[in-house]
Amino acid sequence: MTTLPSTEKLALELKEGWLTIWFDSAENRNALGAQLSAELHAVLDALRDDRTVRGITLRGKHGIFCAGADLKSFNNAIKNGANHADIAKMNKDGGVLFHKVNTMPQVVLAYVEGAAIAGGLGLMCCADVITVTKDAKFSLTETMLGIAPAQIAPIVTARVGLPTARRLMLTAARFTGEQALSVGLADYVVDGADDFDVIEADIKKGVMKCGPHANAVTKEILQVAPYLQGDAMMDFAADGFARCMLSDESAEGIASFFEKRKPKWAP
Repeated sequence: MTTLPSTEKLALELKEGWLTIWFDSAENRNALGAQLSAELHAVLDALRDDRTVRGITLRGKHGIFCAGADLKSFNNAIKNGANHADIAKMNKDGGVLFHKVNTMPQVVLAYVEGAAIAGGLGLMCCADVITVTKDAKFSLTETMLGIAPAQIAPIVTARVGLPTARRLMLTAARFTGEQALSVGLADYVVDGADDFDVIEADIKKGVMKCGPHANAVTKEILQVAPYLQGDAMMDFAADGFARCMLSDESAEGIASFFEKRKPKWAP
């Protein structure tokens, strides 16, 4: 059973094998400041090897999902004499956090209301399933500030493809929830939280039918599929299949099939 760390910038709700993580930093519109980011790292690290937690939902309090990177921290660092290596490390730290969310073994949902700006949009794209409100606002405005959407570029590109990513990033695009759906940044668009609750409940029902180890291995295969080809891809997939097939989870799943009953992990 996971022992969740104490947090101040995140509100945590663990119920029936599902953790909702609320971003809760009103003073900077849930931006990815040092404390919020450190707390999110700690929570994800605590969950990574716990298969009793089957899924994670990312949400934002104060009517906003996430305002992206905390630009004040970068500005202060420069004023205090930060050099190229210092700034590069700060930026890479954000990429490490995105990678951690993107590769969590659990199913990750994101519900976006209010806005997901720059890095907030990148964080959203790390989820497996994304739901947005019709009036949610999205912007990729880094280049308007003379900076590059460095760590979110590969994440957004993986989500929507290179041609759309080019258009969105090189034009400082601003768009709404309905437009996010049309370009593939969202899976569902809703009027508000009540509608999301229905979608989330349906997704949870499906996830709970799946073996947690099987889902984790499937996510591993999906992550590498765009980058491996031929024998390398087949070997990676075969290794994942063998690990599943030889696991206690698979033994239970196959037994339940022949015995015409639900596996032990299913509600």
